[in-house]
Amino acid sequence: MKKVIVYFLLCIASSVTVLGAGGIDKWVRVNQLGYLPADVKVAVYISTVSDEVKHFELHDAATGAVVFKAKPLECAGAAKWGMKRAYRLNFSSFRKDGGYYLICGGAKSPVFKINADIYDATADYLLNYMRQQRCGYNPYTDTLCHQDDGYIVCHPTRSGEKIDVTGGWHDAADYLQYQTTSATATYQMLFAYIEQKDKSVFKDEYLANGKKGRNGIPDILDEAKWGLEWLMKMNPENKVMFSQIADDRDHIGMHLPQDDKIDYGWGPGKGRPVYFVTGKPEGLGKWINRTTGVSSVAGKFASSFAMGAQIFKDIDPEMAKKMETKAEQAYDFALEDPGNTQTACLRSPYFYEEDSYVDDIELAASTFYHYTGNAGWKKQADYWGQLEPVTPWMELGRARHYEWYPFVNLGHYYMAESSDSKISGKYIEFMREGLEDISKRAAGDPFMNGIPYVWCSNNLTSGAITQARLYQKASGDSTYVEMEAALRDWLFGCNPWGTSMIAGLPYYGDYPVEPHSSYVIVNHDIPYGGLVDGPVYKSVFTERAGKSLRHADSYAVFNNGIAVYHDDVGDYASNEQTMDGTASLIYYLAQKENEGLGYKKNVYVKDNLGVIRKINPDKKDIYLVFTADSLFNGIPSILKTLEDKNIKASFFLTGNCLRMREHRSLIKRMIKDGNYVGGHSDGHLLYSPWGQPDSSNFTYDEIIADLGRNMSELARFGIKIDDARWFLPPYEHCNKLSETALENAGMRVVNYTPGIATPADYTIPSMPSYKTSDELIAKLYAFEHANTLNGAILLIHPGVQPSRPDMLFERLGEIIESLQQKGYDFKSLGNIDDSDL
Repeated sequence: MKKVIVYFLLCIASSVTVLGAGGIDKWVRVNQLGYLPADVKVAVYISTVSDEVKHFELHDAATGAVVFKAKPLECAGAAKWGMKRAYRLNFSSFRKDGGYYLICGGAKSPVFKINADIYDATADYLLNYMRQQRCGYNPYTDTLCHQDDGYIVCHPTRSGEKIDVTGGWHDAADYLQYQTTSATATYQMLFAYIEQKDKSVFKDEYLANGKKGRNGIPDILDEAKWGLEWLMKMNPENKVMFSQIADDRDHIGMHLPQDDKIDYGWGPGKGRPVYFVTGKPEGLGKWINRTTGVSSVAGKFASSFAMGAQIFKDIDPEMAKKMETKAEQAYDFALEDPGNTQTACLRSPYFYEEDSYVDDIELAASTFYHYTGNAGWKKQADYWGQLEPVTPWMELGRARHYEWYPFVNLGHYYMAESSDSKISGKYIEFMREGLEDISKRAAGDPFMNGIPYVWCSNNLTSGAITQARLYQKASGDSTYVEMEAALRDWLFGCNPWGTSMIAGLPYYGDYPVEPHSSYVIVNHDIPYGGLVDGPVYKSVFTERAGKSLRHADSYAVFNNGIAVYHDDVGDYASNEQTMDGTASLIYYLAQKENEGLGYKKNVYVKDNLGVIRKINPDKKDIYLVFTADSLFNGIPSILKTLEDKNIKASFFLTGNCLRMREHRSLIKRMIKDGNYVGGHSDGHLLYSPWGQPDSSNFTYDEIIADLGRNMSELARFGIKIDDARWFLPPYEHCNKLSETALENAGMRVVNYTPGIATPADYTIPSMPSYKTSDELIAKLYAFEHANTLNGAILLIHPGVQPSRPDMLFERLGEIIESLQQKGYDFKSLGNIDDSDL
């Protein structure tokens, strides 16, 4: 979607606020993605005025009815964010599936969902950004870049030699490539995959080269393999390792990767330096880093190769065997020269100041132990793990840039999972101590956030929620569940700025539209799926990027607290996306999607808009549906056939239809007969122009308002909204905006199964697309023969222009009998049991 459209969406998606004497002064912040039914659900009210708040209300988004009311909890830390008042609004006990908004102190939140599917496809969504960051061949631009990488530097005898290190990922908005972040991202993706109970959360929709298609391998493993192949190039032989490609000479202007013409000494765009790992301080100019050894690099090689060897042993046995050997060699090298390797810079003193390495050795040893159960590996992992019980940033609440990295110690989790109770108990306690440190700093904060707002604070937040989830899994202790929820919700809009920190997620939300990226500046596009750096202390922003903003600060009223954030393409301190930060969040989102699967009793096959097209395709059930606006001439015949066949069906009616006096008795009859009756919009809206899915004829708010009127008309017939959650779009046509609005309002959007042909029963002889009923029935049966109708949604129009010579609805009995003879049962959508939601 073009940036101008995104801006339009953001304008109409903004939460409703209250205008006081001083302007906008009250806000309710929520997780815009929504909540699973059993989630801790806490919104936050903030205000720049001192008015006391006595209660808050949860409203049904479609009807406006109050469904929950409670007293808010006032927080002492409002001033931390430049506010006069702040309250936590806890509605965790409310679990009913639907779409809602909150009202507190006169401020209204955005509409959000409570549903089992809110995390569906979110983990895979982040892979969009990973593919965009690919170097060598970039599937997003469909071009080659950096084909001459690279020339060895910092080697005692081989400097200037050209080697092949093409591939991997660009680190962020710049095009540098670091082993430390790439190996961490690779391990995080492998870990995310292996730790999922139901691996169906990871789909196969892209080829190994990142282009659309299927290759029989989950996309997350394709992406991890892309990283592993590059890492093998960066570690071509035993004790020969390279830590980075390019340096801060890269930081000249914004251009697409294929247009990178920076001259590192071998000609413009003709090759970049690849830094050899010496274990000693490095730098090609004035600025020299503080490297003390090789262990941080070698340990990351070892853990990534060890995990990769296990996962790819059946997918690519030859590659897996090589990685197994490299993993053991890298581990031995890590022990040979203990210490950390930092990245190198030339033009400025800013580099990744990694000062830890014992966690990297522990992760490698614990990965070996996890897969082999070998007591020797347990002893090694325990030795190194005890040297850093708590990740230092968690304990101290501070860090220089990437000083203590990775931001979460997954080695501790593998040790906490040990069958040795003594070892397990020790590492569970280490994990608890880190979370407790964060929790103490969060005391009084309305957002329950104890993360230090250093550069890349969102990456630390991702690390914290990962550790909280793993801690609960290993220990069974739920002490930090609310903090975990608060930090998760922070990333999706429950923060002072009310914005998600992931571009494009949720689809109709407030998210970064101007991240610091050449794709924004050059292509006027958004790097979807990328996690931005996140809020930073004011002092950090002033020092690093204080004069970088390119337009007026749209978040100025929220930037009077401890930290600042700007959705501004110039702000590389808070609004730049990072490859490793994005990858680090995949595990958690996949876990939440897996959690959502536990609520689901039914399997819904959805199209690319999220509209349900089949239900439980493993069963020989057909869902017969009818949609109507004003034409109703087939209803008497249809109801008679259904009664004769003892079948219940589903009818979707517009408000126009429901208001027509001549239809009332028939509508009452279809309800009395036990059929499902749901909404089809109020005014029979055409949500978007035909053939223009990115355009909309109505705004998000207009669609929800129309839905509310439709529900009000259904209520006149005694149909409650909880009995009318299934919704079939008018004209059997919608786009992503309308689908999202309806879903957020609590509807389950459904449409006919593509290929069944019967929806063309409205055509008349004067239309080029006219099809006789014989043709439509023949096509339906041919489709059934080729594909089955298991779980199909079979649509027939109950009202057709009189100029059509043959009415398909008059042959309904014939169709039912034929399909029943093939073993199919006909069911109403009212038969779908989602009561657990």
